Amino acid sequence: MIAIPILRLPHAGDLPLPRYETGHAAGMDLMACIPADITLAPGHRAVIPTGFALALPTGFEGQVRPRSGLAARHGVTVLNAPGTIDADYRGEVGVILVNLGENAFTVSRGMRIAQLVVARVEQAHWIEATDLSETDRGDGGFGSTGTGRRNEG
Repeated sequence: MIAIPILRLPHAGDLPLPRYETGHAAGMDLMACIPADITLAPGHRAVIPTGFALALPTGFEGQVRPRSGLAARHGVTVLNAPGTIDADYRGEVGVILVNLGENAFTVSRGMRIAQLVVARVEQAHWIEATDLSETDRGDGGFGSTGTGRRNEG
């Protein structure tokens, strides 16, 4: 387990910090830290503040992911899922919610709107090559695995 510094912002004094809801949960629930309800019409989006900032250590990222219940029941999801919180970001964590459902959806203060997964990451460096090693898949692109056909991008 890793310890991560977190800063509760002044407008979030009444809300709990992100937390795991079960003993084996991968993600911590993020709550809406808004002063008043926000209604998302179908097809609309909004950045919803969470009321905290954090200091992830080098080599880690925060992945902001949708909550399956909101997606399944209401068509509400995280627009850029997973959103990435970089280790050098120190601002308030926000969640870009979008309503892909058929009905308006109201976000209320304290509502669980997304989840945060903390994950290790590696930075890569490129080594420019003149060719790449061969594989069974080759350059078969979108939808090409398991079809028995190759090169149908």
